[in-house]
Order: sequence, then structure tokens, then C-alpha cells
Amino acid sequence: MSFQDQVVVITGASAGVGAETARAFFAAGSRLVLAARGQAGLDRIAAELGEPERLRVVACDVREPEDCRRLIDEAVAAFGRIDVLVNNAGCNHRGAVEEVAAEDLAEVIEVNLRAPVLLSRHALEPMRAAGRGVIVNVASLAGRVPLPHEATYSATKFGLRGFSLALAEELRGSGITVSVVSPGPIATGFILEDPTDVPDIVFSQPMSTAAEVAAAIMACARDGRRERPMPASSGLLTTVAYLAPGLSRALRPLLERKGARVKQRYLNPASGRKA
Repeated sequence: MSFQDQVVVITGASAGVGAETARAFFAAGSRLVLAARGQAGLDRIAAELGEPERLRVVACDVREPEDCRRLIDEAVAAFGRIDVLVNNAGCNHRGAVEEVAAEDLAEVIEVNLRAPVLLSRHALEPMRAAGRGVIVNVASLAGRVPLPHEATYSATKFGLRGFSLALAEELRGSGITVSVVSPGPIATGFILEDPTDVPDIVFSQPMSTAAEVAAAIMACARDGRRERPMPASSGLLTTVAYLAPGLSRALRPLLERKGARVKQRYLNPASGRKA
């Protein structure tokens, strides 16, 4: 599959994985519709990419169902169709469920699960009309093995993974593919802005770069593979942990100790920020 002149919609596109995905598709010749909450971040990535005739930015809040509808409508109005939808926007509020504010728990569900469901549903209309299309959802290895103190985040990523695999079956033979990319820890501000709140076990797994995740997203868009856990070694480990939960619980203390050691490399003892 060539991405030349393909219309690609990316949420959470102003930084991190979303920005790297935008750069990768833009370099491949795609036309982009980039969405994020903040106009300033979108303007920065737009200025970096240049060629405004190939680019639209849409400041929107995917927590709002009306904004999900508006994003898809504006993409079709700008370029006439949608070839690829990348549901990348995500959020997390870490901590024990009973200690996190109810509105913060709701936000995690709205951004990580409800928004991709609604955006996928809306995008199916122009994709059905064209007889083809690609949806790539960015989940997490936390959607394969649950993380304590990130229970709601894990629940949304389990849900997004299940939604993606089920929707792929619904659309079998339609010309529309659905894939899910499930990365472990990524070297972005999502976890490195303040590692002190991130569970130690997260750091027990190899850290991917945003560019590597973007490459996995593009690979799914190209070949339609149902899921790409990454890195592959962590994907294998989470599969074993899912199939043998007793073994997973037995190994957890070992992985937490390893993660705690690795985590210290990212901490400045004086400020608690990344070294």
C-alpha cells in the first residue's frame, strides 16, 4: 500500500506518538488531518511540516461526542474522503481507584475508549462509500495484562483492544481493516514527564521510541495485521502472563524490583524529574 495522497486522520497529533506518526505519513506523501485539544501544539507541528495544502488542523476535544463527529466531518469536507484513521489520543490518571477523582476516572474512559469507538463509527461512513479504509487504534500492553494503580487505564486499553479485534471481524470482506498497536512503555512525556507516579513494573520492559510506535502504526495501515504488540519480547511476555496468571503474580515482585532499578535512571533525586 502506498500512502501517497492518502487522507490520514490522527488524534493526539500535537506531540509524542501522534506527532511522530504525522511526520511519518507526511514524509510518505499523505494528506493529513491532525487533531488535538490545543491549537498551539497543532500550529507547531503544522509549521514544522509545511505544505499547508496537504494539511488541516482541527482543535477539538475527543471527550465530547460532538467534537468526534465534527472532526470526521471536517476531514471529509477538506479532502473528500478518509483513507486512514489513527486513534492515538490517550490520557491517564494514576493511583488507586478510590483515590482518583471520579471525574478523572471518567476522563480516562471518555478519551481512551469512548472516543475511538465514536470516531471509528463516524469514519466508517466515508470508508464504506469508498469501499476501503484503515483504522488503527493505539492501545497498550496494559490492555493485555492489568496494572494495579492504573486499573481504569488498563480497563480502557483492554476494551479498546477487544473493540478493535471485534470490529475487524465485523468488517471482514468489506475492504476496511482494523488493527491495534499495543506498545509497552514509550519514551515520551506520557510517562517520563513525572516517572514518580508510574508503577515500577512499567519500567521492567524495554522502552520504545515514539518513532518506533509510529512505524508500527504505518505497518498496520500497510498490511492490515490485527495486532502488533511491541516490543515483540514484551508481547510474548504479556501473552504468557495472560494465559498463566498465577505465574504472572509470582513473577511480579521480580519485575517490580527490576523496574525500580531502571526507573531510577530517569529520576533526578533532587527534583523527581527525568535526568
